[in-house]
Amino acid sequence: MANSLFIPRLTVVGAGPGDPELLTLKGARVLGSADVVLYDALANEALLVHVRPDAPRIFVGKRRGFHGLTQAEINDLIVAQAYRYGHVVRLKGGDPFVFGRGREEMLYAEQHGLSTEYVPGISSAIAAAGSLGIPATHRGLSEGFRVLTATTADGQLSAAVAEAAQSPRTTTIILMGLNRLADITALFGRHGGADVPAAVVQDGTLPTARLVTGTVADIAAKAARAGLRAPAIIVVGEVVRLATGAAAALPAGLADLLTEVADYAKVA
Repeated sequence: MANSLFIPRLTVVGAGPGDPELLTLKGARVLGSADVVLYDALANEALLVHVRPDAPRIFVGKRRGFHGLTQAEINDLIVAQAYRYGHVVRLKGGDPFVFGRGREEMLYAEQHGLSTEYVPGISSAIAAAGSLGIPATHRGLSEGFRVLTATTADGQLSAAVAEAAQSPRTTTIILMGLNRLADITALFGRHGGADVPAAVVQDGTLPTARLVTGTVADIAAKAARAGLRAPAIIVVGEVVRLATGAAAALPAGLADLLTEVADYAKVA
């Protein structure tokens, strides 16, 4: 129910990498103050337990067989819901400022008279692999790390991938790149990195997590044989040698079944 005395505002909240217990305390508190929540597919729906029962929850993400709203439509919806209800909480997977368009939404809201706030989330860029023993940095193995998106806005392979391929002592973490994995590894291979350890992590921090490790030369084939699918991250660097094997032991069929059950629960 709309509050007759409210200030239209937006809070962009990071939902974390998947495990609902990795939501921040501030994130939970803000969800509890929401008059309406707009949430993405990568935000675990278990987090909606923090939302008041009378506050509308609107799904604006993408799922298999369902075409989500465009970014422009989401921006307009944020503004419309704020003027209708008051406090809009935009719940986004990981950290909204790491390839999450969080600031874009805030800027649009500000241009339309809303006050805004940002609540950071734990980024899957670090936590997904970290939950399986792969750190972003490790003394003697990595001098730093970079987080990249695989493609540019027009769908081309990012030039940053080529730059990363020339820096084997720096851990490279690539988001939203699973469908371009063969292109990415070919690029690393052309720069002499064929033997560099590589990993793909699916559903990091969740019970359905799966891990495939190898080298730049063979990781694309291994990930394909294992049937890995998005959401997944790619890690290239010596730190992959520190990975634990727990997630790799989860059979593909069981992982798929758990994922299907989770998907069904979301729409049931």
